[in-house]
Amino acid sequence: MYARGLVCRVCGKQTKLEVRYYCDSCFGPLEIEYDYAAIRNQVTPAHVAAGPDSIWRYGALLPIARKPVDLSTGWTPLLRAERLGDRLGLRDLWIKNDSVNPTFSFKDRNVAVAVNSALAYGYDTFACASTGNLAGSVAGFAARAGLRSYVFVPSDLERNKLLSAAVYGATLVTVDGNYDAVNRLCTQIAEEYGWAFANINLRPFYSEGSKTVMFEIVEQLGWQPPDAVIVPMAGASLLTKMNKALREMVKVGWLTSAQTRLIGAQPEGCSPVVRAFKSGSEDVAPVVPDTIAKSLAIGDPADGHFALRAIRESNGTAEAASDAEIVDGIRLLAQTEGIFTETAGGTVVAVARRLREQGLLDPQERTVLCITGNGLKTPEALDGEIFSTIRLDRANLSAFEAVLDERAA
Repeated sequence: MYARGLVCRVCGKQTKLEVRYYCDSCFGPLEIEYDYAAIRNQVTPAHVAAGPDSIWRYGALLPIARKPVDLSTGWTPLLRAERLGDRLGLRDLWIKNDSVNPTFSFKDRNVAVAVNSALAYGYDTFACASTGNLAGSVAGFAARAGLRSYVFVPSDLERNKLLSAAVYGATLVTVDGNYDAVNRLCTQIAEEYGWAFANINLRPFYSEGSKTVMFEIVEQLGWQPPDAVIVPMAGASLLTKMNKALREMVKVGWLTSAQTRLIGAQPEGCSPVVRAFKSGSEDVAPVVPDTIAKSLAIGDPADGHFALRAIRESNGTAEAASDAEIVDGIRLLAQTEGIFTETAGGTVVAVARRLREQGLLDPQERTVLCITGNGLKTPEALDGEIFSTIRLDRANLSAFEAVLDERAA
């Protein structure tokens, strides 16, 4: 394993690799640091390509020494989206489809790393605070690893997300309150009970899994970084870790340079990072979420400040979409590319459309949309939508032809 310790993202203080998530000097968040020189000398793109068709092909830049417990996470399709691109006016558009991961969201990447960290450090209980996708992933991986699991979620979460957590045998704890309230409770429980919380005390390990989205995009494009990537933001860790992935690939010699513009997407009803970006502020002020995009409904994003900085440093941008635009984005992606996404994906598509209309996306740029979850998790978002339907009162060819004639008239 090339991971050599933890480093504070605020003050830069280094410490040993252990279960710790805040700096004891400034209380800033910690992240994993690696021996980049050793990786540069020993791990080439050819070595990566010879690895498994999962996130573990990038094991040199993940903090796991043991043979991983896994569900074959990652190496998801990167698809050329010509029909959607035609509709949006983008001639080199791609979709990174993470809705096909084992529990149908990109969170499996993070949890695959976190559950193996929990095992390595001897925990017997695996838990999380979640807006839905993480709950299902933690429950599924805990079942695979033989760990007891608890998942804490807001009580108004979509029913299918509750079901997809409970079916794996997790104890489901619903809380009257939004995600930020749930997260505060879980921080107290982590301290009191000594459980492994994927996105709290294991956060430095857990968040490293997000890097593999960018590793895969670059490798699948022939080790060429895209011009722009549009990323949904909830806690905003996915965007910041994709930025870290680009920097690490340069450090270890897998890329000579990386100029990818990072673009953050949020729903209008929960857009603290977008608001800060547009106002020119350095601070991300918390908001009270009010959106159908519950997977993005984190009003006080833990990585908000770092995402804001990454967006600006990459010459990227940030934009929000209304709930109506999000639903339209879901339908547009499904009807042009055959991919049914949840509300986070609808947000990404809607933001791509807005930015193209504003002239902030070059139609010649190679742009990647990150589709992070499966639409079957949030069918409620389409309640009341009207779809093309023919109803026959009998199984009769003449009746069917009569309806066709009527519709054609």
